[in-house]
Amino acid sequence: MPKRVIILGSTGSIGCNALAVAENLPAEFEIVGLAAGSNWRRMSEQVRRWKPRVAVLTNPESAEALDHAVGGAGTSVWSGPDSLVRLINEVECDLVLSAIVGVAGLPATLAAVQRGLTVGLANKESLVVAGELMVNAATASGARLIPVDSEHSAIYQSLHSGRHEEIERILLTASGGPFRTWTREQMRAASIADAMRHPTWSMGPKITIDSATMMNKALEIIEAKWLFDVPAERIEVVIHPESIIHSMVAFHDGSIVAQMGQPDMRTPIQYAMTYPRRLAGAGARLDFSKLERMHFEPPDIERFPALRLGHAVAVQGGTAGVAFNAANEAAVERFRAGRMGFLEIAETVEDVLRRHNFEKHPGLDTLMTVDAWARNEVMQCVVA
Repeated sequence: MPKRVIILGSTGSIGCNALAVAENLPAEFEIVGLAAGSNWRRMSEQVRRWKPRVAVLTNPESAEALDHAVGGAGTSVWSGPDSLVRLINEVECDLVLSAIVGVAGLPATLAAVQRGLTVGLANKESLVVAGELMVNAATASGARLIPVDSEHSAIYQSLHSGRHEEIERILLTASGGPFRTWTREQMRAASIADAMRHPTWSMGPKITIDSATMMNKALEIIEAKWLFDVPAERIEVVIHPESIIHSMVAFHDGSIVAQMGQPDMRTPIQYAMTYPRRLAGAGARLDFSKLERMHFEPPDIERFPALRLGHAVAVQGGTAGVAFNAANEAAVERFRAGRMGFLEIAETVEDVLRRHNFEKHPGLDTLMTVDAWARNEVMQCVVA
């Protein structure tokens, strides 16, 4: 029987790639639910192609436009902020692919985990913000979390080579982004166009800017701590500009196991969607005859202080993750609007993180309160 799939964030980069995977393996998947924010035109194309039972656009006006565009196609159109959780709770499925960028994807992702579903997790913010809640819910329900990010997928695959107690270190690789060789003074004058020139990956604007600041790697440190139950002190970042090795696991016997491949998001997405099987994929193949060399170097914490912050947040836990994530999301918005300099992103995040009222074991309501507070602080542009 085909695997029934709900895709949260279907109109974004990860969602579109997931549908490309399903297109390549049509007998394997039935798309029963699609959800996004406001892109009704792209959603209407997806609805016509996949004919899901339910399509959700959280923006009511966009949902109304979608309903007019696909009326009679046999797909119910839902809207509003609660529609994502409703989709998870009311539409039967086997896999939820969580690919909504930011904290907006947290409630629906948590609902999927609480239902005991298999979750392909591309929404790293769910674990960054609510790692303890997510892990406890998965333990209670029996839900399986399969990472979709290329780095965490690589770690997940590499961990099959040993037992948890045999792990010595987790090595997260990073391209270094567009500013890997820039001085701090050059970065101070960096434009939005500069930050959007990622050397190896094609991603959405928020994730691309996070790569430029290396906030994405800071978020991945926090995510890895929760996902793999490894202390932050044993999670390292290695700069690898070619993005061929997606991450590695070092074991106590001295072995290091790596997962390699072309930088093509269809590969980790398909791994999550077809797990535990490996099926013929459409992802690009690595040709060693054309791979002359690979480079590795340590990250520069002075130029990229986000990495230091990410480790600190992973160690601290509690509400530190939500304050860190919310401040970064809001700061990136201000940078994209031309109201904040590039280096001010990390400076602002650190200031908000330092001033927030820390709580060690927060519930969801507390997390959402801290999230709103941190965003408001950034909107007032408080920089130490």
